[in-house]
Amino acid sequence: MTQTLWTPSDEFAADTEIARWCADLGLSSYADLHDWSTVDSERFWTAIWDRFGIVGDRGQVGVPAVDRFRSTRFFPDTTLSVAENLLRGSSVDDPENHLALSFSNEAGPQYEWSLRELRDRVSILQQAMVRAGVVAGDVVAAWLPNMPETMAIFLAANSLGATFTSSSPDFGANGVVDRFGQIEPRLLFATDAYLYAGKEHDTTDRLAEIQDRLPSLTATVHVPYLNGDRALDGVTSMTDFVADIAAAKPTFERLPFDHPVYVLFSSGTTGAPKAIVHRAGGVLLKLVSEHRVHCDIGPGDRVFYFTTAGWMMWNWLVMVLAADATVVLYDGSPFHPDADVVFDLVDREQVTLLGISAKYVDALNKAERRPAQTHDLGSVRTICSTGSTLVHESFRYLYEHVKSDVHVASMSGGTDLCGCLVAGDPTSPVIAGEIQAPAIGLGIEVFDDDGSALPVGEQGELVCTTPFPSIPLRFVGDDGDVRFDAAYFDRFDGAWHQGDFAEWSPGGGMIISGRSDATLNPGGVRIGTAEIYRQVEQLDAVEEALVIGQQWDDDTRVVLFVRMADGHNMNDDLRAAIKAAIRTGASPRHVPAKILQVPDIPRTRSGKISELAVRDVVHGRAVKNTEALANPEALEHYKDREELTT
Repeated sequence: MTQTLWTPSDEFAADTEIARWCADLGLSSYADLHDWSTVDSERFWTAIWDRFGIVGDRGQVGVPAVDRFRSTRFFPDTTLSVAENLLRGSSVDDPENHLALSFSNEAGPQYEWSLRELRDRVSILQQAMVRAGVVAGDVVAAWLPNMPETMAIFLAANSLGATFTSSSPDFGANGVVDRFGQIEPRLLFATDAYLYAGKEHDTTDRLAEIQDRLPSLTATVHVPYLNGDRALDGVTSMTDFVADIAAAKPTFERLPFDHPVYVLFSSGTTGAPKAIVHRAGGVLLKLVSEHRVHCDIGPGDRVFYFTTAGWMMWNWLVMVLAADATVVLYDGSPFHPDADVVFDLVDREQVTLLGISAKYVDALNKAERRPAQTHDLGSVRTICSTGSTLVHESFRYLYEHVKSDVHVASMSGGTDLCGCLVAGDPTSPVIAGEIQAPAIGLGIEVFDDDGSALPVGEQGELVCTTPFPSIPLRFVGDDGDVRFDAAYFDRFDGAWHQGDFAEWSPGGGMIISGRSDATLNPGGVRIGTAEIYRQVEQLDAVEEALVIGQQWDDDTRVVLFVRMADGHNMNDDLRAAIKAAIRTGASPRHVPAKILQVPDIPRTRSGKISELAVRDVVHGRAVKNTEALANPEALEHYKDREELTT
């Protein structure tokens, strides 16, 4: 049974980019606009360029290749600079004094930079990088908190044509080297400490180890944060790095559309993280389309997404500068000093788009936080959620206890394409448990195992059948693109295979049931994990859960691990209640054969539960990259469980 939680008012819907674009084209709805966008990829992405004023030398427009989906090349004669597009400020009344970014951490508000101040810092860093020998094609890496300097370093590196990559300072030395070691950075920017949950975490020992293990480095630069610009052994202070350099007008190296802009990394829990190389023009066009169309971001908006510099949502957030919006940054725990910290920031900074994760929403709900009663939140027009499936109860929580008159836009895509395959539509109703629409310009389908499109209500593989410009260039170290093609293109001819288990809803929305490589197969019937989580985590006694399929008697049986809420322990009555909730709310096929209590559940550093790592442990296989986990010690609770031998 569907439940409509929000319907945009006529006034709200009319004041959106979707409505304006539909009016220009004589179309009546987002569905019509989406259909128009997928008929001719060349025409559509050219329209994105023109409509949103992308700066560059466009040249001849690219025509999608006909031999292979992944061979498509957009704008082959184009040159551009991402940094130039992010720093232009062309659509604000006072570009010099326009607020580019605002920064807070657990200690409260820190500082703000106008667009002029951001440009000045980019100019100084740009000149210092040139002096350090950085040229187009080099890699510049940052091991830094989510702070303004991290953005300035990216923009300066990109202005020279260098490729940027980043990781948050909570990563251990092995995790950093596993990532940066693949791409041989020339410069590393790092800090000596960061703040999380009220505690200062020193990073100097790890930094020394990382330097020793990255022989490609010609310099490491200390970015002051908590302790000033203090001297560190073998590290250049920021003061010395930029010494005798004055701010000037930044210059921008315009390079080919497909020039590498970022290297992003997969979570890597099943092996070394994949180093995914993204093309500059593709990422720019894709994220501009998402921000302007799906999120309705424009000049004057203030955009906050809770992220670290080690998650792709940091890259997503930085790109809102292209819309002349203000970036609101926060570094630290979303629950310190208390669970109000994010909502305090929203009111203080007058945030118009609040970006959070599904896990964070679930945690707020479990903690019975009621921001609608304690905060104004009048500035918020959109709440975006990603990272995992936003379940029905989380949708309802946001409308009942956070804000009733807001567009909740659940999104899904990934690091792979640095963007979304399905996203929000501010002109259409929000239905509990559904992502509203396929992303603009992308032909989304649900395929069965034979590659045939499935009708509404049937679960299968989420795919994209139209080329899009943010298809990655390659994986680093992947000769002949063997791993690249296996990841996205070998499964279905002529389609991008995302690896999500999904279905269309009757209203044209998308329901995602989990990762397809984590789907369960009891009795030969594939079922997603999301419905199990939804039913179990509604119970007051359950804090969170993790479910896997265990190979058993030539079949697969469903095993559910549960972390209990404070004051509760697993017993037969609770097991019966869990099974009844799953049987009633999902189906008898979803009911676990085993339900076991655990004290902790392993998560990646971006907060996603790691079903595959637990599945490997249960089957006696080594987890290939525990550095990808925020709490690898949790895996010990799943080893040699006697209950799983019967």
